[in-house]
Order: sequence, then C-alpha cells, then structure tokens
Amino acid sequence: MNYWLVKSEPFKYSWDDFVKEGKSVWDGVRNYQARNNMKAMKKGDWVFFYHSNEGMEVVGLAEVLTEFYQDPTTEDPRWVVVELIPKQKLEKTVSLKTMKADDRLQSLALIKQSRLSVTPVLKAEFDIILSLAQ
Repeated sequence: MNYWLVKSEPFKYSWDDFVKEGKSVWDGVRNYQARNNMKAMKKGDWVFFYHSNEGMEVVGLAEVLTEFYQDPTTEDPRWVVVELIPKQKLEKTVSLKTMKADDRLQSLALIKQSRLSVTPVLKAEFDIILSLAQ
C-alpha cells in the first residue's frame, strides 16, 4: 500500500464538496511529476486531502477507488485522472505550520515540493500526521 496527499483550494473544491459528491474524479493536473504520482496510485491506497492556499491544512482522509485513466477534460493523452472516495474527516486538522515545525516531517514532499498538487507520503509520515490529527 502507498500513501499520498492531494491538494485542492477549498473555494474551488473543498472537503465538504468531496463528501457531498461521495467520490471525485481527480482531474486537471498539468504537472508531469504530479501526473506521474497519480500514475503510481493503486486502488486502496490512502490519500490525505489538503486544503491549499486557504487553510493550508490536511482535513480528511480518502481512498483511491480507480487507478489512472485518460483525463476526460482534455484530448491530450499525456494527462490522466484517478477516482477518489472520502473516508473520514480528521478529528483535528493538521496545518502546514504544524507539519513544518515537526522535525520528523522535514522530508515530507509537501514541504520539500510545495507546488506539487499530488505528492507521495511515506508510511512513517502518514502515521505521524494521523497522530497529530487526534
């Protein structure tokens, strides 16, 4: 199993929007590294849902429902999507400030590659972030 983090600006698509829909096609990614991360996602992988720009915090936990396929919003074959389903809202959100202050998370891709919208999360990092959410 792998672990991931996806970012969304809450004024465009929030955790609450995601929960209302019950699942989401994660589309519109136009960065090669983020796309490659999506191609590596497997059904059943866990995904942190992160509110970017506004809030800047991990707010929920999702699961990969469907592995990558052609992005239906473009005819360009280079771009793909995955389908995600919401699993649970975190008891307590985990802010970027909190993660940056934690020495154990200094290698977290969200911190090292802050512009990427889809990043991998190591199992140890995943567990630490979950513990910070309690």
